[in-house]
Amino acid sequence: MGNESPKSKVFNSRDLNYQEESIVSRTVIDKDCGTVTVFAFDKGQRLSEHTVPYDAFVLILDGKAEIKILKKQYMLEEGDMIILPANEPHEVRALESFKMILVMIRS
Repeated sequence: MGNESPKSKVFNSRDLNYQEESIVSRTVIDKDCGTVTVFAFDKGQRLSEHTVPYDAFVLILDGKAEIKILKKQYMLEEGDMIILPANEPHEVRALESFKMILVMIRS
């Protein structure tokens, strides 16, 4: 492994466990230009409608989720991706336990 960067690190989304009636998150990258966060939602958990001033990208790692953007409903499952546009109201609900990666772009 002589070519490894001392700043590189391997992450596995299976290490982020579901917790009953909870949303668990782990920030992987937190920089001025943006963040990368992994979330694990237990079935039925939700993030109520909100807005953020930055574009965001979501990748569903496993399970099924409903994401609403401007009240339009999107049913997503493992492998699906969606862009959450800046300043547009959106919400997230776990149809079953699911994990997602959220990439927030601040610049």
